[in-house]
Amino acid sequence: MKPAGETTGMPPAAANRDALQRYSFAVIIHLLLVLAWYLFVKIGQVPKFVMPSPYETLHALLVPNYRWAENIAVTSVEIFGGYVLAVVIGIALALVFSWSRWLEMATMPLLVSLNMIPKVALGPLIIVWFKYGIGPNIMMAFAICFFPIVLTTARGLREVEPELLDLVRTLRGSRWQLFTKIQFPGALPYIFSGMKVAAILAVAGAIVGEFLGSDRGLGYLMLQVQVTLDTAAMFMAVILITLIGSVLYLLVLGLERLLVVRDARLQ
Repeated sequence: MKPAGETTGMPPAAANRDALQRYSFAVIIHLLLVLAWYLFVKIGQVPKFVMPSPYETLHALLVPNYRWAENIAVTSVEIFGGYVLAVVIGIALALVFSWSRWLEMATMPLLVSLNMIPKVALGPLIIVWFKYGIGPNIMMAFAICFFPIVLTTARGLREVEPELLDLVRTLRGSRWQLFTKIQFPGALPYIFSGMKVAAILAVAGAIVGEFLGSDRGLGYLMLQVQVTLDTAAMFMAVILITLIGSVLYLLVLGLERLLVVRDARLQ
């Protein structure tokens, strides 16, 4: 199955130029945003406690009491840990659903109902169950980004051409061979669609967990500097959270390009 927007006949050199052009535009847009931020603060003479300049924001990294390296590491572990857990369990559960239609019909409504629960409301319960620390925040990130992966993967496994499934069954292929040779490759575009959405949600989940109860992490740091109105540190924490999420999203895009786009070009 060919992902939307991909051209299988495009030469590698042309594809690389196209990707370079897209990334160059993205970098230019971000630089223009920083320039607009700087001009807005300087020309408007905005007070530092309302909106710091880009320089003042970067300068906040030099404050040793904020333990930037430790807080970045903690938040990264929470985001990536919850995300990887959601991907593994989500794909495995969707696979079980593809093998047992009645189990999917019985379980999917329950998953939908559980997903309707506001995750902020689950925060105090997760803290009671798992106490403070990285573990509850990983669980919060998992709870938020789990459902999109299950939903899109289950649909992708159902969208495989029935003729291919019948062919493998005729050749006495096992369920595992059916999954690895037919279902999983055909469902990859759907899986990565869910993974990209989940990458964004995992960041939100980890930070919500830190807001509700934590003693480390960038979200926790934001709450601490809010008391002293150190807006520059708050801006820096937001930027770092965004960078962590961007790294995760780019890793998913790279994996998608490696598995999906390459397979589409070979067809």
